[in-house]
Amino acid sequence: MIDIEEYKSIVSELLDELPGEFFRELSGGVLVSDAMVIPNYAKENDLYTLGLYKVYSGIRQIILYKGSFDKAYPYADAKEAKNILRHVLRHEFRHHLEYLGGIHDSSSLEAQDEREKLAYLSRHHNTSAE
Repeated sequence: MIDIEEYKSIVSELLDELPGEFFRELSGGVLVSDAMVIPNYAKENDLYTLGLYKVYSGIRQIILYKGSFDKAYPYADAKEAKNILRHVLRHEFRHHLEYLGGIHDSSSLEAQDEREKLAYLSRHHNTSAE
């Protein structure tokens, strides 16, 4: 398991890969939290929120949850962590850019995430009924 300093260092490297325009109006920046977050719809605590794009009181920010990462990927080395975090960060930045662009239709990542949530709930419902 990587420690918090290595995690933050990887996040910093990954942020340096992104164009400056991605950070436009991201007034709350990118934060790293030690928290482990389980979505309220998760069944049997089998899902973890690795990152979140949050808009509140005019502030836009991305939060990465190290505790969730540790729970989901307890044996990840630095190389694997970097690949996973790259995916998570770009996912959250896509939310940010779509939010700025006013994209909320069925092609949006927001809609895709909702479809994946519904598919998860459907799978869980089907397996728990057997």
